[in-house]
Amino acid sequence: MSYLALADGTVWHGESVAAEGEALGEAVFTTGMAGYQEAVTDPSFEDQLICFTAPMVGNYGVAEERSESARTHARAVLMREARGPEWTDWLREHDIVALTGVDTRSLVLHLRDAGSAPAIAVASDLPVEEAIERAAQQPSMLGRALVKDVSTDEPYVYEAEGRVRIGVVDYGVKNSVLRRLAKVGAAVTVHPHDTDASELAGYDGVLLSPGPGDPEPLAAETETVRELLGHTHVLGICLGHQLIARATGHDTYKLPFGHRGANHPVHERLTGRVLVTSQNHGFAVRPSEAAEVSHVSLYDGTVEGLDLPELRARSLQFHPEAGPGPHDAWPLLERWVEDVANA
Repeated sequence: MSYLALADGTVWHGESVAAEGEALGEAVFTTGMAGYQEAVTDPSFEDQLICFTAPMVGNYGVAEERSESARTHARAVLMREARGPEWTDWLREHDIVALTGVDTRSLVLHLRDAGSAPAIAVASDLPVEEAIERAAQQPSMLGRALVKDVSTDEPYVYEAEGRVRIGVVDYGVKNSVLRRLAKVGAAVTVHPHDTDASELAGYDGVLLSPGPGDPEPLAAETETVRELLGHTHVLGICLGHQLIARATGHDTYKLPFGHRGANHPVHERLTGRVLVTSQNHGFAVRPSEAAEVSHVSLYDGTVEGLDLPELRARSLQFHPEAGPGPHDAWPLLERWVEDVANA
């Protein structure tokens, strides 16, 4: 018996194609048409059950270099049609519960109406009533600090040579972020999430990485960002953007069903351009008319970027490395490294 049960008692049936057992987490959906392996290994999907809206998943197999981190982070994968066997074998080897044959269209419509929800994916003989009860007992993602679960324990050098020295604070950094930094000429050292501002200030620039969970309970990390601003160049991406926002007086909140996919339109205020962006976050910075707001979501008006020249800081809610995804925002990361080098 294989199915997904939400805490509200709704159930979607499917067929197990990977690991046996049960997986608890927050049920979310992503609209990306590619990048299924990247999604499952993205630390920002920690403790989540991913529903893919693409009708077929697994078409082009798997490759080790596509993984965004050293381990899987999503707890389960929900698909209309799983293609394999490379993909489903890979899921099984990584102990991921995966269901195919799920009515993903109705599931996504439910999550859009009711919001992302505590859930359980079952590939066992667990009774439905017990599964619903277990799902309902889970804590909400609201108020959860997850960065300590995905951050590196010790600093490490990713790229030793470069024209600028960039320190990356690992709140759940993706490999594609590090690759893009190295490709545009940065020497890159990665640090744990709780590294002191005084240590980070010695770099030419600091990148605050993406990551999972709610930014509000990250009081110590926010204070570190506040202390760091103005002492070196800083770029925040995704969770890093939210921490810069909170450190400079902006508010964050939980989105009903998040922004997850590779087709999100963002208005760049300075140029008037609309960027097609890759996004993966369940929390956002509240809409604001503040002068420092540089980018705005055309879906819901949430703040997608900040420009704080007096503090030598910028931030982006979307992913300029976009691995995989559209390349509209690639120049933003390159431009930041160039500006750090010129400074």
